[in-house]
Amino acid sequence: MSLTQYLRLVDLQAWMALKSDASRLFLGYLWWVLEPMLYVAVFYVVFDVILDAKRADFLVFLMCGKLPFIWFSRSVTQAGGSIVASAGLIGRIDVPKSMFPMAQVQLNFYKQTVVFAFLFVVLGVAGFGPAWSWMWVVPVIVVQYLFIVACSLIASIAVCYIRDFAMVINLATVFLLFSSGIFWDVRDLGDPRMTELILRINPVAFLLDAYRQVLMVHTRPDLLHLAVLGAGCCVSIWITVAFMRWRSQQLALRALS
Repeated sequence: MSLTQYLRLVDLQAWMALKSDASRLFLGYLWWVLEPMLYVAVFYVVFDVILDAKRADFLVFLMCGKLPFIWFSRSVTQAGGSIVASAGLIGRIDVPKSMFPMAQVQLNFYKQTVVFAFLFVVLGVAGFGPAWSWMWVVPVIVVQYLFIVACSLIASIAVCYIRDFAMVINLATVFLLFSSGIFWDVRDLGDPRMTELILRINPVAFLLDAYRQVLMVHTRPDLLHLAVLGAGCCVSIWITVAFMRWRSQQLALRALS
């Protein structure tokens, strides 16, 4: 299978899944925006209304962190079980195993484009733009996409070999939810060394902070850190895809077992 055929097949799977999801729900495609915004509303009530976050712009601050995080967590969680969920197809035809997590990643990418469009509208209404500095969000989105692909491929392999790893993924996303500065500003810790440490060792925290720096503060992100993270993700993707090709039959047997 050529790369062009592979990408077309992944894209076709993603679009078919989108249409299937929309057909099962009364509000259809509106849920692409409604679901993440309901999550934002819940956390806004808890952290601003009840706990008093003491930020006048807390809603926008929360949206710039929570919406990209939902993209990451939902993609990795769904991609993690994608090979096992496709055991019936794998048992009938030999296809690249990476195709299944990639289809889930692409599915959620399409949904996220609508969410980002809505976020930009909210930012404009709230007085944060539009501004030319928003162009820096493009490399941030590209690197987050690569990060999601890398994590999704690794998660799909792990769940294929050990089903219980799906629970580890859920726990990991909960940990990242509270440790990545979604509800609090990593730059308000008071200790610059701690802020720098969190941004360096936690890629999710770095990416969420980059979104806020670009969209709210109108400054460019740390391009060197962004480039290093993107390069690391590309290397991880290459190694993982090579492993999936090498162990294709074994992965198929594990999915069917």
